[in-house]
Amino acid sequence: MENQNIISGIEGILFAMGDAVTVAELSKALDLPAEECKAMVESLAQQYKEENRGIQIIKINDGYQMCTSKEVYEYLIKLAKQPKKYVLTEVLLETLSIVAYKQPVTKAEIEKIRGVSSDHAVNRLVEFGLVQELGRLDAPGRPMLFGTTDDFLRAFGISSVEELPVLNATQLEEFKMEAEEEAEESLFNANPMDNE
Repeated sequence: MENQNIISGIEGILFAMGDAVTVAELSKALDLPAEECKAMVESLAQQYKEENRGIQIIKINDGYQMCTSKEVYEYLIKLAKQPKKYVLTEVLLETLSIVAYKQPVTKAEIEKIRGVSSDHAVNRLVEFGLVQELGRLDAPGRPMLFGTTDDFLRAFGISSVEELPVLNATQLEEFKMEAEEEAEESLFNANPMDNE
């Protein structure tokens, strides 16, 4: 198969599938060695970037996806309805960060960290497509395990959870102190009579 035919095949597959396609899937479809296939996809992605095209190929975990470039978004919203935007409140962001860093994680583990019920927050994140059910923990009650989705990676512009920022010990200690202060303040405000 000629290079141009392979490139056309890659473009056609990525366009038609919509979601991320793994190198193994591309390799099988194009009947090419995986390394050669991966090199061609990355070369094509680089070419799109250099030519400032309206589409781009992004890496999502171990796959690749064709999508619209950010630079043409303003033109799209003139033609299409305004896409529905989800608002991530502080509660949702806090819950999402726990899932992202601790996954796979149960609701009970999330609630232990947050100190409050997290049913609503987890359900909303699943509804938004940022969190998904990963299976069940092999423990009494077989609680559901949760983790992030490919949509989470796309939304935050990263190709895998390994790219999440690493918190150093000082930052963790500061966050812990802030959380403890907030908890004490909320207890004080909840029971003002007890503090007189």
